Amino acid sequence: MNFSFSKYHALGNDYIVINPKDLPAPLTTEQVKVICHRNFGVGSDGILLGPLPSSTAKCALKIYNPDGSIAEKSGNGLRIFSRYLWDTKFVGDDEFAIQTDGGLVRSTVFDGGAMVRVEMGKISFDSDKIGVVGSKRDVINEKITVAGREFTYCAATIGNPHCVLPLTEISSEMAHKYGPGLETHPNFPKKINVQFLKILDRANIQIEIWERGAGYTLASGSSSSAAASVAHKLGLVDNKISVHCPGGIIKIEIREGFDILMTGGVTKVSEGVYSPEIFSEKL
Repeated sequence: MNFSFSKYHALGNDYIVINPKDLPAPLTTEQVKVICHRNFGVGSDGILLGPLPSSTAKCALKIYNPDGSIAEKSGNGLRIFSRYLWDTKFVGDDEFAIQTDGGLVRSTVFDGGAMVRVEMGKISFDSDKIGVVGSKRDVINEKITVAGREFTYCAATIGNPHCVLPLTEISSEMAHKYGPGLETHPNFPKKINVQFLKILDRANIQIEIWERGAGYTLASGSSSSAAASVAHKLGLVDNKISVHCPGGIIKIEIREGFDILMTGGVTKVSEGVYSPEIFSEKL
């Protein structure tokens, strides 16, 4: 049975949006892998399944990584999903709430759908909330070794876990080399998202991103939130930060109590229909 989808990207971080009412049956892990595969499917950095029912928000959202695992929260995914809800007239120009596995967020679509602002929630550096081994503590400037190199890192959560490595120089090659080992490091039993962070000035940072369950990524809203918050926690930046990702710039405002406001662009790519033939492929 064919079913429809929409595709969007947020600064090169692309997602497939599927409305559950269009599905003949619940998505399986293998189907998620095929849909996201860039050779055997349409290709994407994940799937956004919604709108789903919610008693606490306008709707709920389920976020799938390309490997079929669940992501608690995704800043770019939330911006894309918000734009999809706006495009389908499920919401209008007023602020609305979305329930995720990583908590409730509030979103506003503006500039004719081109820009989306999301109240991401509060950043925490608490090891228990992030999922870092050892005694309960704020995870700031700790040592970690991967692939023969020692790094200093900080960890944070905004509903999903992040490992931030402040460095003087960063590159995509560094993310590819060290990202997989950091994602699956024994310090993080539930795995972790990784950001390689370079401070540009008091209002600008640059990051390279390795996402848990997705790999190298051109942009990430939750990663931008975490990296900006770590930089602010370390006293290296002010509270309004432009985060320079490989795919473009995400604006982060850090409010009282490390409450995060994220703003960035969204582009609609396409609409289409999946053929059931693709699910006969064995990946």
